[in-house]
Amino acid sequence: MNSIHDMGGMHGFGPVVPEVNEPVFHEKWEGRVMALQRSLGVAGLWTIDMSRAAQEALPPQRYLAASYYERWLMGLEERVMQFDLVSPDEIETGHSLRPGPTLKRIFKPADADKMNRGNYARPSSASAIFAPGDRVRTTNINPVTHTRLPRYARDKVGVVEAVRGCHVFPDKVAIGEGEDPQWLYTLVFSGRELWGEEYDPSISVSIEAFEPYLRPE
Repeated sequence: MNSIHDMGGMHGFGPVVPEVNEPVFHEKWEGRVMALQRSLGVAGLWTIDMSRAAQEALPPQRYLAASYYERWLMGLEERVMQFDLVSPDEIETGHSLRPGPTLKRIFKPADADKMNRGNYARPSSASAIFAPGDRVRTTNINPVTHTRLPRYARDKVGVVEAVRGCHVFPDKVAIGEGEDPQWLYTLVFSGRELWGEEYDPSISVSIEAFEPYLRPE
């Protein structure tokens, strides 16, 4: 998806200034948003890539004006309405106006201690096409749905540094077309390949890219 979230290589947004001793949450509501995000995930109605896609689809002016957890919240609001867990008027009033749907699984306090980061590795029905040291060119794609290939790295030549195993393919699972597992690679690009001849030749950039994004060079 070519939306404002894909900011790599774009100018005009100022420097990235790390916050010294940055807290995990700046406000209590941010922790509540994260808790809602994780607990609603237990219901199994959407995937992490659907969550990302919901934020990417926010109007640019809303996205740029929002903080990190405000984007999480707005994306979550879109998803709970999409899956009919709440209605727009309930979002507007901030409380329930009618009984909600029955879910197959409901998050319980005891579940909190069992929550782990998801495992997205999957078995493959075929061997990896590429190996470390191979030169590859990324595809030039401009999908209207979610993708993990950033704009600045499309139609560029890089070198495979490592094979990271076979994983759920975000481009498909984000739009409900199944996991479609694909091989994942770490690619290394020269700075000049990505940004032009005026770029510092000593700098390289690494990304992780799925096999459908790649072609032999």
